[in-house]
Amino acid sequence: MMMKERDLLLEEPQTEEAEEPLHEVRVATTPVYYPPEFRWTNDQERCARCKRCIHQCGWKALRWEGRVVADDSKCVGCHRCEAFCPERCITILPNPQAFKEHGLWSVGHRRNLWKQAETGGVLLAGMGNDLPYQVLWDHLVLDACQVTNPSIDPAREPMELRTHLGRKPEAVEVRQNGDGFELVTALEPGIELSTPIVFAAMSYGSISLPAQKSIAMAACELGTLWNTGEGGLHDEVRPFANRAIVQCASGRFGVDVDYLNSGAGVEIKIGQGAKPGIGGHLPGEKVSQDVSETRMIPVGSDALSPAPQHDIYSIEDLRQLIFAIKEATNYEKPVSVKIAAVHNVAAIASGMVRAGADILYLDGFRGGTGAAPTTIRDHFGIPIEIAIAVVDQRLRDEGIRNQASIIAAGGIRSSADVAKAITLGADAVAIGTAALMALGCTLCQKCYTGRCSWGITTQDPQLTRRLDPNVGAQRLVNLVKAWSEELEEMLGALGVNSIESLRGSRERLRGIQLDRTTLEVLGVKPAGVGA
Repeated sequence: MMMKERDLLLEEPQTEEAEEPLHEVRVATTPVYYPPEFRWTNDQERCARCKRCIHQCGWKALRWEGRVVADDSKCVGCHRCEAFCPERCITILPNPQAFKEHGLWSVGHRRNLWKQAETGGVLLAGMGNDLPYQVLWDHLVLDACQVTNPSIDPAREPMELRTHLGRKPEAVEVRQNGDGFELVTALEPGIELSTPIVFAAMSYGSISLPAQKSIAMAACELGTLWNTGEGGLHDEVRPFANRAIVQCASGRFGVDVDYLNSGAGVEIKIGQGAKPGIGGHLPGEKVSQDVSETRMIPVGSDALSPAPQHDIYSIEDLRQLIFAIKEATNYEKPVSVKIAAVHNVAAIASGMVRAGADILYLDGFRGGTGAAPTTIRDHFGIPIEIAIAVVDQRLRDEGIRNQASIIAAGGIRSSADVAKAITLGADAVAIGTAALMALGCTLCQKCYTGRCSWGITTQDPQLTRRLDPNVGAQRLVNLVKAWSEELEEMLGALGVNSIESLRGSRERLRGIQLDRTTLEVLGVKPAGVGA
């Protein structure tokens, strides 16, 4: 090519418009680098064209164009449309589009990075930590009676699941009174449970009123507890307050003297397993008229809970609040303190007991939430299995274990987990995610959007009406009764007839595929090692 021709090719085209500055960059619409997470398909031959799936989808992912058409980018995999399709012609599957495998950059890391590059926002998630950390429950096995120590048949022998929460004396004094005996020792206020399973704190606002009412009704029928969370007490659930733990969190939403005296006990929330060290945030979109009245905040305003309680910066400050609440409730209610399970949880728990807490609520890093920054949810805190063991042992070593009960939460999935938690040292467990699943939740983890198609974590009246509190309560009652019956069977196999006899009996546990350090922290021997 001749020099002149090459110069002509390199020369910038001349136009009548003014030349743009060289430092400016013209940016086209940023493409979406990540494909939809799910693929929605419909068998057209079987489809009845009833449009029920369109009406059931709370995410507006489906529309009618002579047939049902899906916008896969809006599908969250909640399976509501699939469950209510009369012809069973809908299938929702993970999107099969594959990315090149990489040892460091998982598909999840890449998708999250692309989302933040597109939006510039903090990644949010609902429910608990879903990273593939080792689930310690699945590496602990229980003992069973054989020849020399016979088991007990729960069909023929009475099994005691009653549990008492609260401060207990080191010894009791009784005296004879006629043909019977009477208790001389004055007891601290406590709460009797018919089964060692309570419902975790879930506030009105984070969940719908029908969902909270379902839980409250179930707790009353079962003789256990539910927890208001930090959202106050709505008038519709006030009739069930005698089995409620009313929560006092950093935002103090809905908290007054009447509120504190309405429940069976009061809980001071310091931390939460899904988001240790940070506060709460209920988006304004979920603050309806009812929510605003219950929380005592304006309609449509964001409900922000500070990270710390601004009057608590030491154990002494915590003690002052505990006794302020006891004064406000005439020393008639036990006071619980809820913390996230963190690295020095045992020392913190010891201080809480010495500050006057009657109940310790430990929330592990798999605990659920309506909304949390994904990076906090997935990378902060410790497993509840570890927290139970170290707190129970610390309180025993200091001779103060009888001064407080332990409720364990954050990843309880079955009656087997309940039994193992109690064997590690808990008095009772709290279930949150499991309770919502009993109401229909499919763990799509989009609670923070307020678009829950199952009517559980939304305030949209068109969606909340889908959840009948009577039906929801019955499903929860069925779940807890089933777990309780299985607990009785397990107690029989262990040769004990009382759940309190199992508490802290770690010699009845053995570890499988756990390293020596983990076994030592848990206080559990490896499988194959006898007494």
